[in-house]
Amino acid sequence: MDLFEQLKCRLSAIMEDNGFGNEPINVKVKALKPEEAIGNPEDKDYPIIKGKERMMEADFKGSRGQAFTDMYGDFAGTLAEVSAMKLENNYRRAIFLATLNAVTRSLGVVGNTVHCKDDQPPQCAKELVSYMKENFGRPRVALVGLQPRMVEALAQAFELRVTDMDPDNVGHTKFGVAIGGPDETVGNIAWCDVALVTGTTLTNDSIRELLMNKPTVFYGVTIAAPAHFLNLTRFCPRAT
Repeated sequence: MDLFEQLKCRLSAIMEDNGFGNEPINVKVKALKPEEAIGNPEDKDYPIIKGKERMMEADFKGSRGQAFTDMYGDFAGTLAEVSAMKLENNYRRAIFLATLNAVTRSLGVVGNTVHCKDDQPPQCAKELVSYMKENFGRPRVALVGLQPRMVEALAQAFELRVTDMDPDNVGHTKFGVAIGGPDETVGNIAWCDVALVTGTTLTNDSIRELLMNKPTVFYGVTIAAPAHFLNLTRFCPRAT
């Protein structure tokens, strides 16, 4: 079964089990301003600050869930409408993922669905290095999705290859690491011992080609509930 079909089935089951389908429960999703999503960090090289992506945030009964996307806008509707939505572009997938994260958060199924802020991303990156050493030793790491603080920290500890979809990053060197384009991602995963993949690959639907027979760790708030339901490993210690 398709990944999103599995997730839609999960949402439908949650609605049925909790009686959510029998009442017009509203879901509000909005695109956050950069400072709302990540605060005021010292470094200004994050994609969300550069304007390449925005954070979509869903509010369901006072619980918040988020998802990164490069195609954003506001949405208001019922949970049933979100569940029935055709997930044919990044905007719709972001609405669905943010909503799924908010709903499961409200039920206590998942946590850490709101992005960390201010000085926390560098702290997360340091914790990531420790996490990789404790779980994988000294692996070769393929990072999919340029997260600057992660590149900076990982490059000092491991052999690292990085790919990104932003053409402004491809071909440049960040912290001593050459940034490749998406056409190099599959090869990098074949090379690595551990793949470290942004959850935004679910929003842009590129995740399918990345689920290879390699240890894979997904990072970020976008994939909070999906990681739980799809039995994927997720690293996001500083989210709330």
